[in-house]
Amino acid sequence: MAQNVETFSYDDAIVRKFVLVTLLWGVVGMLVGVIAAAQLAHWPFNFDLPWITFGRLRPLHTNAVIFAFAGNTIFAGMYYSTQRLLKTRMWSDTLSAIHFWGWQLIIVSAAITLPLGITVSKEYAELEWPIDLAIAVVWVLFAVNFFMTIARRRERHIYVAIWFYIATLLTIAMLHVVNSLALPVSFTKSYSVFAGVQDALVQWWYGHNAVAFFLTTPFLGLMYYFLPKAANRPVYSYRLSIIHFWSLIFIYIWAGPHHLMNTSLPEWAQTIGVVFSITLIAPSWGGMINGLLTLRGAWDKLRTDPILKFFVVGITFYGMSTFEGPMMSIKQINSLTHYTDYTIGHVHGGALGWNGFLSFGMIYYLMPKLWKTEMWSPKLVMTHFWLSTIGIVLYIVSMWSAGITQALMWWAFTDEGTLLYPEFIETVTKLIPFYWVRLLGGSMYLFGLLLMCYNVLKTIGVSKAKGADLSDPTYKAVALSAQPDEEEANHPSPWHRRLEGKPVAFSILTLLAVIIGGPAQYIPLVAIKSNIATISSVKPYTALQLEGRDIYIREGCYNCHSQMVRPFRDETVRYGEYSKAGEFVYDHPFQFGSKRTGPDLHRVGGKYPHFWHYRHMAEPQSTTPGSIMPRYPWLYKNNLDTSLTSDKLKAMRTLGVPYTDQDISGASDSLKAEAQSLVEQLQSQGVTDTTGLAEKEIIALIAYLQRLGTDIKGEH
Repeated sequence: MAQNVETFSYDDAIVRKFVLVTLLWGVVGMLVGVIAAAQLAHWPFNFDLPWITFGRLRPLHTNAVIFAFAGNTIFAGMYYSTQRLLKTRMWSDTLSAIHFWGWQLIIVSAAITLPLGITVSKEYAELEWPIDLAIAVVWVLFAVNFFMTIARRRERHIYVAIWFYIATLLTIAMLHVVNSLALPVSFTKSYSVFAGVQDALVQWWYGHNAVAFFLTTPFLGLMYYFLPKAANRPVYSYRLSIIHFWSLIFIYIWAGPHHLMNTSLPEWAQTIGVVFSITLIAPSWGGMINGLLTLRGAWDKLRTDPILKFFVVGITFYGMSTFEGPMMSIKQINSLTHYTDYTIGHVHGGALGWNGFLSFGMIYYLMPKLWKTEMWSPKLVMTHFWLSTIGIVLYIVSMWSAGITQALMWWAFTDEGTLLYPEFIETVTKLIPFYWVRLLGGSMYLFGLLLMCYNVLKTIGVSKAKGADLSDPTYKAVALSAQPDEEEANHPSPWHRRLEGKPVAFSILTLLAVIIGGPAQYIPLVAIKSNIATISSVKPYTALQLEGRDIYIREGCYNCHSQMVRPFRDETVRYGEYSKAGEFVYDHPFQFGSKRTGPDLHRVGGKYPHFWHYRHMAEPQSTTPGSIMPRYPWLYKNNLDTSLTSDKLKAMRTLGVPYTDQDISGASDSLKAEAQSLVEQLQSQGVTDTTGLAEKEIIALIAYLQRLGTDIKGEH
């Protein structure tokens, strides 16, 4: 038997690296979030600087929290637990290093490009195509390292945490590749291959499942490993973990359309979203129950152990968010919550409550093991817990309150049948106190994280002062080939136990479970053109309007404005005719939006004269007293870059937009002529200094805004 015992070591250095950058990027992401919250509470905090306006910072905040903070948390936990669960070192230290440095370079690239306005505007997938390619390469290298580690394991059966890691690796690769399909125009500009409603469905198949398979399944894997370790208790139910895993990954992938309820998405797709979202409650709560009941017999420890407190609160937020999400998919409830701040509260309950608290608990658990010394200050750990808990409660409750207030004000009618609050700004000003409370809660959460960083740095200092041995730990285990087959008959689930010993078959079944839902939804909509009714009056954007649309995307206007009038009485009275799917067939990418900090813009074309838009972008408060929109002075200084205009039209034609050869060859002349005509109209409306104005970016943006929603006016 002795000759079959093998000596091996774990690579904990890579875990330490991921832990430290998790904290670094957590501070960056949450600091940007606090700044963005301050800008909504007090608009002058935008400081008239293009790279720190709310529209550009908001995607930086979401990407930093999701892919930098949560992403590095996942990698730290996966590298630590995978090696111990499989009783082997990661297959390749080189691939581990490439993964680490590659991911950090991707984050830095995002931190540079997003404030510069280099974005494709698809939520949680805003990064341009070169960065998307880098993500795909780094992810594949990580997957190769992970699966090869499974292949050389010294543990016959793979534990439940590994199941969730497998689902994460396979599904995220599929989601990222499909949703990132784009046609490049230049190194920093591309257009989605999908358009309008089709693009929206593919995006939210990705967006919802980025939450599912980047912010849920890997964290469930971490929960199944670290919670039992911290509590020194076995997982409550093996059978429940099996049901939890397979039902969750199969159901989750279908629920994306619930982000598009009551829009112009076909009814059948919306119905699928509702049905699977409601069904999702069962497996989600099964996982929550399995986690919480793992603490049976450890309640006394829970009273004093801050690590368990972080885990319990995190799992509780998971249960709350996974109940709230399905409820918000019900059409009647969605009509109240969608486009309001209620959704913001819901999202942060998941990201900061579930992901954040689990991350903090995991890191506090790992610190003594990775640096061979106890935490420098247990009191600071407890202080962090209470600051974060109170902060997130303030944040969520303020956003719930703001969202309900917002929706009820939108809905309100007088006895005479007119809108009680006809001006959108009336609903905005009522929300300012809630925004200050949100800022307070977010600041408390950030301050708690800063205390954690201080505590961690002091702990590392103590470790260095003690001269702690941080070399890779060495272990011994019996080789897999020497292990006898285990008796399966008396196991609670012998068939699944056998499957756990066959990771290739397990991975194939996992892929089959997750691959069905997406294509079943988006292929009928994307491949069968007749599923989107055409409208003959809908024409492609002119060259100037297309350039204006790209400026709209660059400035992040989609973060505050929707372009989707839903078929509700209050919206058709306030905005005009409800939106039709056929109106968006030339929109690459779609611009439906997720939040109305400002009014919907789909019918804004022709509603105001050019001069109103000209003043509004320079000084929003001059046209809309009380507005919290920032100023955009650079639009009046920057000359419109038309060097790629013809290439943009060519790319659009490749994607199916019916531009003619004459449209493309004459793009420059037609753009100049339209711009000059618009300037002449501005002059007649009161703009006195028009020298060089036709070349400025503001003219293109006005041209785009004045086009919105005008194609079907008078036809319906």
